[in-house]
Amino acid sequence: MRARYRIPLSLGAAGAAAVAYASLEARSFRLRQAAVPVLPRGMRPLRILHLSDIHMVSGQRKKQRWLRELARLRPDAVINTGDNLSDPDAVPEVLDALEPLLGLPGAYVFGSNDYYAPRLRNPARYLLERASGRHGLNGNRPATGVPRNPWWLLRDAFDAAGWANLTNTRGRLKLPSADIALTGLDDPHIKRDRYAEVAGGPEDGADLSLAVVHAPYLRVLDAFTADGYPLILAGHTHGGQLCLPFYGALVTNCDLDTDRVKGLSTHEAGGHRAYLHVSAGCGANRYTPFRFACPPEATLLTLTPRR
Repeated sequence: MRARYRIPLSLGAAGAAAVAYASLEARSFRLRQAAVPVLPRGMRPLRILHLSDIHMVSGQRKKQRWLRELARLRPDAVINTGDNLSDPDAVPEVLDALEPLLGLPGAYVFGSNDYYAPRLRNPARYLLERASGRHGLNGNRPATGVPRNPWWLLRDAFDAAGWANLTNTRGRLKLPSADIALTGLDDPHIKRDRYAEVAGGPEDGADLSLAVVHAPYLRVLDAFTADGYPLILAGHTHGGQLCLPFYGALVTNCDLDTDRVKGLSTHEAGGHRAYLHVSAGCGANRYTPFRFACPPEATLLTLTPRR
């Protein structure tokens, strides 16, 4: 009789161990580094700290300490690609965690979780959405009765610090050794992107033009790339969040392929090629506080002269 229960008990123990590990990995913060050859020849390298998907929940002290310590890297600029919140009461903790970085030149866009509070969701829906090609409001019905997050408090604080708000608009970062033009979009995941308002490609007179967006939907990547932007920064995917060892991500939560779910890759459209950096982010939805084979991260991008 005992042998009959061995397999179910073993599976249960393995599942419990996996959940426990995934909970620990969600707090195992890493710094990823990558070099991107996009600067004009002769310029000195620039270091850009790319933050995304913080998904702060009140009481996440370890995450706050880790974010504050990133200021020791002394980057030339900070780019925040959204989803700072996963708790409407966590705005003060986001601002406290980012306070040392707010003194640096920076820019930001928001994601859907900055605007709306998270909801409990069956994780299997992400697999179904991948199979159907529908993600967020891109083919799905609009959500109703969703509580809002106080995103305007973040906006006001970021603006007061001098960070460029790139919500369907352009901005500029004038650094001691470089003049960077920025073009940003609001979140395509909830269909707030308005590319027609920023179309036209890189700006004349800038040393470098960057494109910034929260969710890396193909329509946005195609538009930025065809317009000639050399580098696009995005987040949203969480790197797949729950990945299979030796296989990788199962979903991206948008129409981007899983091969480019995180890190540095390229994108081609309209006869142009752009570098794409997708941050795996340093947080997770408060209702799914797990990561597996995909630790939370920030990225220090070193921009170097073109070959």
